[in-house]
Amino acid sequence: MTYKERELDEMMERRKVDILCVQETKWKESKSRSIGGGFKLFFHGADGKRNGIGVILKEEYVKSVLEVKRVSDRMMSAKLEIEGVCDGGERRILE
Repeated sequence: MTYKERELDEMMERRKVDILCVQETKWKESKSRSIGGGFKLFFHGADGKRNGIGVILKEEYVKSVLEVKRVSDRMMSAKLEIEGVCDGGERRILE
């Protein structure tokens, strides 16, 4: 785990954030990995010198990920299916 990942993990725990989108990460490659503290990072970056984006999810939401589209080092989407009480208890898809 890098210093940047550890700092994000600690901030998300402290502020009780479950889903966080990050930009200007400068991380290379298209991967996903656990960053500790019960969080998983999905990210994409081209060259490690500029741009780069990611989505960090609390571990309980990782199993709800239906799809992650990495369009470019400036745009990505994650589709999650979240169950909960809403309009008759139906399931919702978040994009």
